[in-house]
Amino acid sequence: MNLEAYFENTKGTGVMATADKDGKVDAAVYSRPHFLEDGTVAFIMRDRLTRSNLQTNPHAAYLFIEKGPGYAGKRLYLTKIREEEKSELLVKFKRRQLNPEETAEKGPLFLTVFQIDKELPLIGPGDEA
Repeated sequence: MNLEAYFENTKGTGVMATADKDGKVDAAVYSRPHFLEDGTVAFIMRDRLTRSNLQTNPHAAYLFIEKGPGYAGKRLYLTKIREEEKSELLVKFKRRQLNPEETAEKGPLFLTVFQIDKELPLIGPGDEA
């Protein structure tokens, strides 16, 4: 199964980890990635610590734990390649709709696009040892 189909058909919890320019680490819960035609992935972000870290260090790790018994899932190692604000893609990919007051209170949204550098299973080294 390719990654896009995997994430489209698999329920679970995602966590994105980033670090700032000094190496201070952050982890935050994120929904499943959105897949673009060119093979990149995108996440919708607010202007918070994860996005701030990506301004000075473009590398991130996304961990996805499948819902159910045991420990199954994916680890994606990512590099940020661009960011969009108020774009058509952002509107297309947005899964939750808030009323205008909630949106204003939470702040602007950004569509952050990454290349996938490496994919590994949740547990174990994958194909690399």
